[in-house]
Amino acid sequence: MKTLLIVWHSRTGAARQMAEAAARAARPEAGLTTRLVAATDVQPQDLLAADGYLFACPENLASMSGAMKEMFDRTYYPCLERLNGRPYAVLIAAGSDGEGAARQIARIATGWRLKAIAEPLIFNTNAQTPDAILAEKTLSAAELTPCAELGAAMAAGLALGVF
Repeated sequence: MKTLLIVWHSRTGAARQMAEAAARAARPEAGLTTRLVAATDVQPQDLLAADGYLFACPENLASMSGAMKEMFDRTYYPCLERLNGRPYAVLIAAGSDGEGAARQIARIATGWRLKAIAEPLIFNTNAQTPDAILAEKTLSAAELTPCAELGAAMAAGLALGVF
């Protein structure tokens, strides 16, 4: 049985919804266990026990969220040289472009020698004022469809041994 670990952090709900959509789409895949775990709860053993990863977080001030960064900080060295070649993908909720967070996660994944299986999926909320940035987000089914498709593709690839 393969395991897909979806690690998420969200301040206003968008990244959480993206992760949940991916998890819902991945769960029906036979031969696969899907785990959805908050970044604050992830331990090195969670990463070591998984066969592939989806990382979902907001971009804050052109960086991945602090909680996601802290998860990588806590787990990086205990997992170094132990995750080589495992597949990953990224979901980012951004107010503008999301590229800074995507770049940071890619650099960490490179250090772990993970293999990207898709370009980062960035959802732009266009939130540019303090009130809009801090407001709780609700993404539509259409907005979450690409997240679900990525979750399903990741699950199928893991279950079939493609990745």
